[in-house]
Amino acid sequence: MTANPERHLIKKYANRKLYDTRTSRYITLEGIAELVRDGHDIRVVDRDSGADLTQVVLSQIVLTEEKRGPQRLVDAGADALHERGQTLLDYVRKTLNVPGDIVGEVERRRGNIESMVDEAIERTLRRLRIPSRADVDAINKRLDRLSAQLKKANGQVSKRAVPRRRRGAR
Repeated sequence: MTANPERHLIKKYANRKLYDTRTSRYITLEGIAELVRDGHDIRVVDRDSGADLTQVVLSQIVLTEEKRGPQRLVDAGADALHERGQTLLDYVRKTLNVPGDIVGEVERRRGNIESMVDEAIERTLRRLRIPSRADVDAINKRLDRLSAQLKKANGQVSKRAVPRRRRGAR
């Protein structure tokens, strides 16, 4: 957005050309759209009759942008919507003036509710005889310990399993 928006008088000729009197140059619909996006005030008049054609030209620009795809219109308006939304949010925050204690209390209660839900799920799983995640983790740890003991025991057994030479019969 320009710091000091300028007023542009644009004259439309019979051959449909548009002439910006401020810059002394011909301008396209896209150029006018850029001026509007940059915050400039524009006025389009018919060169011969002096009739105000601003709304007609702006409508043409909207139709042209629409043909190119709705995304361009969304992009053009997104910043304005974001700024207005942020302003509204700031206003609501100031109006409500929510103290920090309330925010802390809400967070604490949310944590309590999450704990209650977790406990209720655990009880339900136990009643249905479905193992919980904690049960599965405990079983996995136990299996890991048993597996390690078996490996250790197999290593000792295989050392003992080496056949010894017998004395005696030759």
